[in-house]
Amino acid sequence: VQLVESGGGLVQPGGSLRLSCAAPGSTFDDYAIKWFRQAPGKEREAVSCISSGNSGNGRTSYARSVRGRFATSRDNAKATAYLQMSNLKPEDAAVYYCAALWMPNADYCSGPKGLADEYDYWGKGTQVTVSS
Repeated sequence: VQLVESGGGLVQPGGSLRLSCAAPGSTFDDYAIKWFRQAPGKEREAVSCISSGNSGNGRTSYARSVRGRFATSRDNAKATAYLQMSNLKPEDAAVYYCAALWMPNADYCSGPKGLADEYDYWGKGTQVTVSS
């Protein structure tokens, strides 16, 4: 599965961005999709997770640092996941990566491993810069 992120860029504090993660040609709805980020000198952090379709019901979970500001969603028909980021802060600046974990018909993201460093496929990332 090839994952292609897009939508990064420069935004002022308080602004918004929407990242996309496309996975053309895949059985996309069988995968849980996670977003990670990594800033220079910092550990990689799992930001969000959205479960697969059907019984997974696309349920979501978020890191405490972004809860209430970020929202992840998916469009299985387009084989694309999204990360809507609002009220961005300078500390949100990082390279954002999407990752896919094969987990059909399961609400994986609501469980204890939802934000774990666990995945099958990894994208190349997109840079998000938050600065005035």
